[in-house]
Amino acid sequence: MTYVVTDNCVRCKYTDCVEVCPVDCFYEGENFLVIHPDECIDCGVCEPECPAEAIKPDTEPGMEKWLKVNTEFASIWPNITVKRDPMPEAEKYDGEEGKFEKYFSAEPGQGN
Repeated sequence: MTYVVTDNCVRCKYTDCVEVCPVDCFYEGENFLVIHPDECIDCGVCEPECPAEAIKPDTEPGMEKWLKVNTEFASIWPNITVKRDPMPEAEKYDGEEGKFEKYFSAEPGQGN
């Protein structure tokens, strides 16, 4: 099992999860975070820290897509290990349906 970042992270990008990760397995895109599944130790400390509730175990139904997305982008985006402010309109977009299809950017973030 691993944890994956899902749709509700898009355009929110809270980084509370990054700060608590003991193995630094988060990677940053322009408007989304991902977890590297091969680096995640399944400790689960990140899941309750996400204000947007966007982190889920990959064993939940329907997580195959998110496992693929996290795997793909963790291999090309920069690592992030420090907490930063969320995106400016995070509260506005938190909870909106279909954010990945509407707003996702494959561009890398700044990382550390």
